[in-house]
Amino acid sequence: MHPRLQQDLDQFPQILERTRHLAEGFLAGLQQRPVCPPLASQQLQPGDDRLADEGDGALAALDDFWLRYAEGLSASAGPRYFGFVTGGSTPAALAADWLVSTVDQNSQLSHDTVAAAIELATITQLKNLLGLPEVFNGSFVSGATMANFVGMAIGRQWPGQQRGIDVAEQGVTALGPVQVLSANAHSSSVKALSMLGIGRDALKIIDSLPNSEAIDPVALERHLAASIGAPTLVLASAGTVNTVTFDDLPHLLALRERYPFWLHVDAAFGGVAACSPRYAPRLTGWEQADSITVDAHKWLNVPYDSAIQFSRHLALQMQVFQNHSAYLEAPTLRPDNYLHLTPENSRRFRALPLWLALKAYGRSGMQDMVERNVQLAQLLGTALAASEGFRLLAPVNLNVVCFALKNIEGDAVAARDRFIARLDRHGVVRCTPTLYNGQPGIRAALVNWMTQESDIHLALESMQHCLAEPH
Repeated sequence: MHPRLQQDLDQFPQILERTRHLAEGFLAGLQQRPVCPPLASQQLQPGDDRLADEGDGALAALDDFWLRYAEGLSASAGPRYFGFVTGGSTPAALAADWLVSTVDQNSQLSHDTVAAAIELATITQLKNLLGLPEVFNGSFVSGATMANFVGMAIGRQWPGQQRGIDVAEQGVTALGPVQVLSANAHSSSVKALSMLGIGRDALKIIDSLPNSEAIDPVALERHLAASIGAPTLVLASAGTVNTVTFDDLPHLLALRERYPFWLHVDAAFGGVAACSPRYAPRLTGWEQADSITVDAHKWLNVPYDSAIQFSRHLALQMQVFQNHSAYLEAPTLRPDNYLHLTPENSRRFRALPLWLALKAYGRSGMQDMVERNVQLAQLLGTALAASEGFRLLAPVNLNVVCFALKNIEGDAVAARDRFIARLDRHGVVRCTPTLYNGQPGIRAALVNWMTQESDIHLALESMQHCLAEPH
């Protein structure tokens, strides 16, 4: 054995203890760590792009990394990171994720690990938490992008089946042009259209309802009536990234009865609201969708990367993703082997962090995270609306606050970007830019399990400070 490998084998306990010490220190300082470290700290240091001939061993490499780059790590796991839609890691999920790397299981159904059984049980518990029926099968994937890809890939297979065409075997050209209809398709769905060979140009934007991001069912029906017979996928939002708007799913389902189409619901973070009796009615009808996306590393607060794709069409899904190899299990119609259900042939034990979190916190714990984040988002929105320097661009529908600077003269985009840059330098709260109804805006998305009312006050203080700061 190489001497450094032998050294690290002998020092395994010390290496793990050192790692625990670094992690403990990081978590202890999370409240004080900048949500956006200085740009200089985010750069690679000279020489660190070169491979050494002789290694230094794990302990030395760990200490060197932490010394050089700890300041370049943001507090994205903390309670005031409101950028994008970024959750944290609950203690149970973090502990599980450490174990995932330690036990290093390939959770494919290989009949030599319990990982596949736990993944299936996690899917079952998640369906129960979110009120989805047993008819749905589910698999873990890396994120909402891949979950949308899987749902739309099955959706591409479906119109072929109606026409006696096996798209997975014959290719999408055998099916011909596909139309994809949405009012506010997420960028990951647009990317999926390219990857699937359907093409970005297949996306037809349907009008939204007045003063809303929700699709206008009348406009959708008008388009469907004018394109009867065209292979069609409808991408519904539950909810949108700017305002957490939910499409009227019962209305879309009624249209599906008259104009058959594949209904995919992108519920990356909004779907988790179904665990709250207060907000579950917003998802009425999603249990009849053809495919659904739910992200776990957002509002379920497990570490990156983790999402779940749900589908009612197991046989179609296996037609698309079946894998044939002499040394792996042959394709069989079963919901517990992602080898034949998703793009990946092998991957880590991705289900364990969510499994352990559900065991640790149960239905009531997940409900608390959702309802507390919504309450705090409403508090933030109310304060911004009452302030002199900010205005809401849209009502606070759930857990995202979409707002803008008030009384701006000149270039509103430049003013917005300067404000966000000052906010980043101040390091207390992280928000991200957006565009809403043609207006430059700012988003604050609350999904972290640790966020408390005190964090909202700190965020508001920082925003007011940065607004008053000289340009």
